[in-house]
Amino acid sequence: MRAVVLDGPGDLTALQLRDLTVPEPEPGQVLISVKAFGLNRSELHTRLGLAEGVTFPRVPGIEATGVVAVCPGGEFVPGQQVVAMMGGMGRTFDGGYAEYTCVPAAQVTAFYSDLDWPTLGAVPEMLQTAHGALTDGLDVRPGQSLLVRGGTSSVGMTAAVLARSRGLTVLATTRDLAKGDRLRALGVDHVLVDDGDVARQVRDLLGDGVDVALELVGTPTLPDTLRATRRHGVVCFAGMLSNRWTVPDFYPIEYLPRGVRLTAYGGDASDLPAAVLQQFLDDVAAGRATVPLGQVFPLERIRDAHAIMEADRATGKLVGLPRILRWRSSR
Repeated sequence: MRAVVLDGPGDLTALQLRDLTVPEPEPGQVLISVKAFGLNRSELHTRLGLAEGVTFPRVPGIEATGVVAVCPGGEFVPGQQVVAMMGGMGRTFDGGYAEYTCVPAAQVTAFYSDLDWPTLGAVPEMLQTAHGALTDGLDVRPGQSLLVRGGTSSVGMTAAVLARSRGLTVLATTRDLAKGDRLRALGVDHVLVDDGDVARQVRDLLGDGVDVALELVGTPTLPDTLRATRRHGVVCFAGMLSNRWTVPDFYPIEYLPRGVRLTAYGGDASDLPAAVLQQFLDDVAAGRATVPLGQVFPLERIRDAHAIMEADRATGKLVGLPRILRWRSSR
């Protein structure tokens, strides 16, 4: 099979396309024939040497979408459509940037859909993060106002889609006004150009601030996002597009505006229930929801995809499509 391999951190040339032996799953594992895989900041962090706990050489990719090839334990049926994500994928064991990936059965979720593979490949991780942040992180309610800081990220756009379907008023930020139309097409009510003082813009619109806010840029913008939130409102930290996720010398009384609550969200495959995944895919097929799909790349152009991700030039979820080869077990 063909796969992208990192021998260690580095620039774009560290992403090497190689021929590897197709792994043979043991009981408790699932071999997936990968039809599509989403690209994530997590893989950028791995390539840049910013991620912790990564062992090399490694096939990156914290998610994959495809069909079951082999499942010795019987948890899934060969040919079944599945997604896999997290749990060490692409960090402690090989991930989704390949024609086949072998993962623990606990990281796999089944679904059924006639949507095309690029669309399906875009969904798992961004839906898991957006859904978890809105539910566990923010506990959103109809009628509330939501600020999405980092609105043109794939998670930000998915959060906007979910929030609108739940009856929230959505404000979303972008650093590029030209991307505003894409956000409005997804149902965003107010597009804000991120000039570093989003709190002022929010309060000009809403007075007391938003009810809830989703922070996806990272710690550089977090203080301003907190100031954009009303007293007794909630901010959920769930992303770090800035590649910065720590606050040096954190002093809560000085850092947090009085009465504003700060939470965080980081999920796993188990945090995206199969029913939630299936309902979202059904909604997309019926035209009730939209997948913010960006550019799609063959495996040979993985460096181009990473270059766009690193330069923050994506306008939707970037997706990779490996060339699937026929495979027969050697058993």
